[in-house]
Amino acid sequence: MQFQKVHLDTVDSTNRWLWQNGSGMMVVVADYQTAGRGQGSHSWESAQGQNLLFSVMVHPVWLKPSCQFLLSEVWALALRDVLSVNADGIGTFSVKWPNDIYWEDRKISGTLIETRLSAGVLKDVVIGTGINVNQEEFFSDAPNPVSLCQILGKRCPVSLDAMLDQILRKFSEYYCQLEAGDSQTIERHYHQSLYRRDGYYWYEDANGRFEAEVVGVAPSGVLTLRDRQDNVRHYEQREVRFVL
Repeated sequence: MQFQKVHLDTVDSTNRWLWQNGSGMMVVVADYQTAGRGQGSHSWESAQGQNLLFSVMVHPVWLKPSCQFLLSEVWALALRDVLSVNADGIGTFSVKWPNDIYWEDRKISGTLIETRLSAGVLKDVVIGTGINVNQEEFFSDAPNPVSLCQILGKRCPVSLDAMLDQILRKFSEYYCQLEAGDSQTIERHYHQSLYRRDGYYWYEDANGRFEAEVVGVAPSGVLTLRDRQDNVRHYEQREVRFVL
């Protein structure tokens, strides 16, 4: 997969820029975002020029809209693989459902995926990601941020541009694997990579806190948990919160 690359010094949101200006297979990377967004109403803190802030546009017209979460799995796996390699084997990276990347119990990357359908087909998908790379301090009210330089105890030896290239190559591998129809391998890898995939942990939904274990994630993105009373619970995104 070949991506046309665009570099911007400052932009309000790389996702928004792609929706307004993107075409074909494109990636736009910015040194700074004035209105970087996360899931829901969340924002993304990033010091200028210190982190990797970028969005990718793809057109998976071959993927059923009901299975579009598989694309989120592919993206998360690519990020996890690249960060694991660049962390020199220090600690463990995992995918916190749906697509955050965690190092131990701390968040290093967040992703917002937006789609546009046409005649029931996934015409355009924009994937926006922020990765904490060289930021040494965080000042927002986010509870548990971490950067690669904090993990390593030094600035990341890989340039932001080089890391972006690594991610695009790994994503292309998984993307082509998914397009070839091998969704089972991807789903298995994703489930094996899940944060808190083994054992009981605390969660919170509209009815309060409870302990549960992860059963799995459907191709639609629905998370299934089993609580201590052996009740099976199903959740769409933002319907349940991990208690850290």
